[in-house]
Amino acid sequence: MDKIKITIDGKEIFVENGKTVLEVAAENGIEIPNLCYNKNLKIYGACGLCVVEINGAQKLFRACATAAADGMVINTDTPRVKRARKVALELIMSDHVGDCKGPCSLNCPAHTDVQGYLKQIALGNDKKAVEIIKKKIPLPASIGRVCPHPCEANCRRKFVEEPLSIAYLKAFAADNDLASPEPYKPEVAKATGKRVSIIGGGPAGLSAAYYLRLAGHTVTIYDAMPEMGGMLRYGIPEYRLPKSVLAKEIKAIEKLGVLMKNNVSIGKDISFEEIRKNSDAVLIAIGAWKGSSIRCPGEELEGVLSGIDFLREVNLGKRPDIGKNVAVVGGGNTAMDACRTAVRCGAENVYVIYRRTRAEAPAEDAEIEEAIEEGVNFKFLTNPAEIIGENGKVKEIKLQIMELGEPDDSGRRKPVPVEGKFETLEVDTVISAIGQKCSAFGLDSVELTKWGTVAANENNMLTNLEGVFAAGDATNNGASIAVDAIAEANIAAKAIDAYLSGLPLEFFKPYYSEKEVKEKDFSGKEKIQRAVMPVRTPEKRKKNFNSVILGFSEEQARNEAKRCLECGCHDFKDCRLIRYANLQPIVPEKFKGQEHKSFVERKLVTIERDQGKCILCNLCVRTCKEEAQKGILGLVGRGFETVIKPEFESPETVRFCKDCHKCADVCPTGALKILE
Repeated sequence: MDKIKITIDGKEIFVENGKTVLEVAAENGIEIPNLCYNKNLKIYGACGLCVVEINGAQKLFRACATAAADGMVINTDTPRVKRARKVALELIMSDHVGDCKGPCSLNCPAHTDVQGYLKQIALGNDKKAVEIIKKKIPLPASIGRVCPHPCEANCRRKFVEEPLSIAYLKAFAADNDLASPEPYKPEVAKATGKRVSIIGGGPAGLSAAYYLRLAGHTVTIYDAMPEMGGMLRYGIPEYRLPKSVLAKEIKAIEKLGVLMKNNVSIGKDISFEEIRKNSDAVLIAIGAWKGSSIRCPGEELEGVLSGIDFLREVNLGKRPDIGKNVAVVGGGNTAMDACRTAVRCGAENVYVIYRRTRAEAPAEDAEIEEAIEEGVNFKFLTNPAEIIGENGKVKEIKLQIMELGEPDDSGRRKPVPVEGKFETLEVDTVISAIGQKCSAFGLDSVELTKWGTVAANENNMLTNLEGVFAAGDATNNGASIAVDAIAEANIAAKAIDAYLSGLPLEFFKPYYSEKEVKEKDFSGKEKIQRAVMPVRTPEKRKKNFNSVILGFSEEQARNEAKRCLECGCHDFKDCRLIRYANLQPIVPEKFKGQEHKSFVERKLVTIERDQGKCILCNLCVRTCKEEAQKGILGLVGRGFETVIKPEFESPETVRFCKDCHKCADVCPTGALKILE
């Protein structure tokens, strides 16, 4: 057969006459997006994604249905083509009802594959679970202990009884892996010859170092403290996070080839410009180590400490002289750490001063409850009016009694003073735990926000300086939870790798389909109570810094993981629809309107069919007819009433369907699932 010459995206190709543009492109390693094409089936041309632009033609052509002709010059990725695909995908996704990822994963700042690692834990494969977790969080044993688990807040098991204990299961799998003869160790890519310097060895710096080292770059971390870990080591008490656990996870990162330099202060021991000069890229991950002011008279007195300073001193092995009576100002987790640490340091009367109610306190309820069990006295709806001293030392704290007024900008009712109503407590120490600030000492050329944090592009964490990125508590909105810092480190590491590879830094938030559910949707699920983490008794635990939690048993952990409802799509990793949907930003909401029927059925014997995920590409119908030679499936109805239905005419047909599965194999969206 005669050969013809065509050009696709600037590449000249000689090909046999009679083939389609899509076939030629595929044979030459050029992917043209498509959802309804299969080389073994007749051309259908329904999805509209495979459109291309041909020089000299006014309209776009569907590559699957366009025969290649001699001299054709074809472009598959022009602005016009992108616009057409964008509209096609927005229309498809506007009528696509399903969960790409579980709501737990979507609510995790780092977007860990929660469903994936829970399944491995349920199966007893802890090493595999850790491999999945470490794709997003390289410190799972530590984070599993301290994370306030926003994932659990979105767990749909709450519609049945209680959310899964996701964070503790993460720690369980990681502990088992660390204790195994051969803990999970990822493969490091071939050396790139590029050097990255990271300033700060906290959760953000360590995480970025991990991912950049895996990419083959030479990575050095500079940290001002004696040991790596940042706030995980110096801001979180031993009873919540044993430092031996953290040390093992840091050591695992170091063994990958990350160089760690401690006791190095930027602006003192080495200049920022010197680091830049000796690096191909720099990441600023200095954290937020300054406590916020109480802003009341008397805070300059001896005995007034910041929660960060107090916890750091204790974690350094020191025991500050705080006296018998201690007041902790604040309602967050740092305040809980400070008050419970004060108890363990020998304080007899510990008060927590918080201007709102318990219901509005940002601290985890379990932390508040355990603090109460340990003897901490909570003074809700009070606020420091004055710290009173004697001979320059704290003696008393005068509290303004508060009440809740109208909602503020956050939606919470604003606490307002009750005129003339005060309470005074005798105290030896006042610990301020109302916030943290960043100190950018030595980073004079870096642009800061009005709050004193490092200004960084949230899409790629790039600062105002060429090749300088930032992540963690030091950036933009300031201090947050550790997993937020890790999430930013993931973005920064990806951007730095792209920067070093000469690739664009134009990242955008990925799109995921999310299904709206109600409690009634789970009425048929068996109720299985959440596993209860065993803890030491208050009488024993408040006397020392030993771990409060005792850990899940093997049986507890496996059974708890099995409670997962597996909300995310079983075919997410191989789904062509979601991959194409994230080639460029899409906004399906603008086409929201009437939708076709959404339901799940199992009439295909061993295949579950989710009509909500079906995009009517007709691949399953055509495969059943043309390849399987059965024609069991067909389109029923018209317009938005159209669905795909099976028609079983005999027991023999049912048996054939049970063993065939060809329709599920070609489904591009996860609408068909083979049942185990």
